[in-house]
Amino acid sequence: MKAERWLFALVALNAVWATDLFVLGHGLTSGDLLTALGRLTGLYGALALVVQLVLVARVPFLESRLGMDRLTAWHRWSGFWVLWLVIAHVVFITLGYAHQDGSPVLAEVGTLVFHTEDVLKATIATALLVVVGVSSARRARRRLRYEGWHLLHLGAYLAVILGFLHQVSVGQDFVGSPIGRFYWWALYGLALAAVGLSRVALPLLRNFRHRLRVVAVHRESPDVVTVEIGGRDLHRLPARAGQFFLWRFSNRWWEAHPYSLSAMPDGYSLRITVKALGDGSAWLQGIRPGVRVLAEGPYGAFTGERRTRERVLLIAGGVGVTPIRALLEEFALAGDDIAVIYRGRDPVLTEEMTRIARWCRARFYVVTGPSNAVGRYGPMMGPRHLKSMVPDLRRRDVYVCGPPGMTDAVRGTLAELGLPDSQCHTERFAFAA
Repeated sequence: MKAERWLFALVALNAVWATDLFVLGHGLTSGDLLTALGRLTGLYGALALVVQLVLVARVPFLESRLGMDRLTAWHRWSGFWVLWLVIAHVVFITLGYAHQDGSPVLAEVGTLVFHTEDVLKATIATALLVVVGVSSARRARRRLRYEGWHLLHLGAYLAVILGFLHQVSVGQDFVGSPIGRFYWWALYGLALAAVGLSRVALPLLRNFRHRLRVVAVHRESPDVVTVEIGGRDLHRLPARAGQFFLWRFSNRWWEAHPYSLSAMPDGYSLRITVKALGDGSAWLQGIRPGVRVLAEGPYGAFTGERRTRERVLLIAGGVGVTPIRALLEEFALAGDDIAVIYRGRDPVLTEEMTRIARWCRARFYVVTGPSNAVGRYGPMMGPRHLKSMVPDLRRRDVYVCGPPGMTDAVRGTLAELGLPDSQCHTERFAFAA
């Protein structure tokens, strides 16, 4: 992907510039290896923190091409690099200064924190990053409610500002280098501007323009509800089938939930279909028309723009049927050759999908059973049966959406059948703070 290559190239170029700052700041000739390593790991840790900001900024150019699932995974991966580089910076700098002063390490820690300019800011920033890193570990993440985890994550923004102020005020790579200071101010300024514009300004502007409200609610099953959301000038909202929004409702505005569109946007309304799987989705089962809605998005690269072939195969599992149903509508209106396979214990939206499939002459298969029982664990979605349902599978783009276990198993089946990765499209609808 061009966007992916450009992003990696930009990160590499900035890593080179950061190394150049270190060299020009006489880091290689400082005479103390520990201090030099501390300065270098500090620069790389700060740069990795900027990368994290950009990855979580939800910049439309990147998000629509790479998908939030991929950006979120990179954000989490780079977060551990930030944590280890910052810890390495603290350790190397402390040991280096203790060696230079001939003082005990613990005494040097006290001197640095309480008697050295702006180091207290860096200490607070480091503590915040450690808290965020620990809370992001899988075991800790499972124990925290999203609201608490999100609040802790907001501390990372304070850590960014404190760490930046520490670097530009006492960092040897910046104190005597006007060009270095300009570059670092520009780097952090652009990253924070990307966050502010994409995550604050743009959502506020769109919600002020569109004034979203719940206009209708339809019961699909005892634990599944479809919510229609109307507003002004929705034809100006750049949403596509397969994408999702982060939804907030006026009487629970502090909770954001990622739900995919379950119908192709028509310029008049947006539609989501929600199954009661947790506290938030259970509360939505009783929502009433008239409730104000705040939406952030659209997000996701799980769209028709990814297609490389004229024929498509759509595979849904469980509640992953919602973006698949929207894509079916879009591809049907385009007159494409479509095959659909839907596996679920209690399928929903099947009447709508059957009606669309008949209209566009698509092949539509409903496979009952647990949506995660696929691949080696469920023969009905294994290579032989998948090939029997769609003999020309290798000539199609395949869109897969469902539980992680199902998605991974289906991808394995498709690889076993010889489908290139470029023709297989998936997206996991998770999001970062």
